Amino acid sequence: MVMQNTALIGVENHPIHLHGFNFYVLAQGFGNFDPVNDPKKFNFDNPQKRNTIAVPIGGWAVIRFRANNPGVWLMHCHFDVHLPWGLATAFVVENGGTPSSTLPPPPLDLPHC
Repeated sequence: MVMQNTALIGVENHPIHLHGFNFYVLAQGFGNFDPVNDPKKFNFDNPQKRNTIAVPIGGWAVIRFRANNPGVWLMHCHFDVHLPWGLATAFVVENGGTPSSTLPPPPLDLPHC
């Protein structure tokens, strides 16, 4: 996933946090992400493992994670004032093919609304 900080509204970095997963930081840089040349800089050998990354002012960051934890997971800037600017999203991760990657059904005695 490439995150680009064009800094059109606020000139500051954005600490982006992902709930429900850790991710690998493959690369960071300044300027616009170049899909032809920047992937050559990706660190696939020993990338840092995080759940929050600072996307630099006027720059970009590339993360990678396996979406194997079913549920709805928020990814957002940790500056709450930035949420109305649209610096938040949610990932819907569907059930996988194994019991460990599938949400259990609700209990039979769960009250109905």
